[in-house]
Amino acid sequence: METKLPAPDGAAADGTILDGAALVARIRQWGRELGFDAVGVGGVDLTDAEPGLAAWLEAGFHGDMDYMARHGMKRARAAELLPGSIRVISVRIGYWPDAAPALQVLADGERAYVSRYALGRDYHKLVRNRLQKLADRISAEVAHQYRVFTDSAPILEVEHASRKGLGWRGKHTLLLDRAAGSWFFLGEILTDLPLPVDAPVESHCGRCTACIDACPTGAIVAPYQVDARRCISYLTIELHGAIPEELRPLLGNRIYGCDDCQL
Repeated sequence: METKLPAPDGAAADGTILDGAALVARIRQWGRELGFDAVGVGGVDLTDAEPGLAAWLEAGFHGDMDYMARHGMKRARAAELLPGSIRVISVRIGYWPDAAPALQVLADGERAYVSRYALGRDYHKLVRNRLQKLADRISAEVAHQYRVFTDSAPILEVEHASRKGLGWRGKHTLLLDRAAGSWFFLGEILTDLPLPVDAPVESHCGRCTACIDACPTGAIVAPYQVDARRCISYLTIELHGAIPEELRPLLGNRIYGCDDCQL
């Protein structure tokens, strides 16, 4: 039986020698042409995120989202989704937060509030299609094994994006950018290409607790800790049973999701 030797550093799996920095620069350019606001590259290993994920699940903060418990630590082990993968290309793309003034809608009891992300096209299709086009552009340059994702597999998207320089994790657990806030979708391409990696950016939250203070139901129980069982987005989208009576008055006119911690 023939044994396939690993590719040398700086080479694709087929042995092609890469100019990694030049390829990443082209990937960023292609990403911009496809409408992505930022593209970052990093490793697949999130082993050090597993204790926090395990503690969150153990506390029951995932509520009735049983699939999260079933996936368990798989979310931190992206390489299991594509054996042989060594890099994650993370992207972010802004959505339509100004479709209708959020605070104006929230203040109008005659109107129903729908989370800004849901006012446009289905982001799963939009982002995935663009990710596929980006992966195709890369494939035209160099052969590689890959998979594309956007909220479509057990993967810690925010953790990957923050480690690849696309922003930092806010205390509301979402990815933050100084200019764009957290109004964007994330997506990933898993690849076996040995691309150079990006550095994370500095957090700018400091002592600010604005997102924590803004939560109508107190779902952000501590910095970087969200109890989904109290989160309006969970209650109006993910929860299949009845909303707890004590939380109902706090929903206001929010019928699908909530953006208060982002406003």
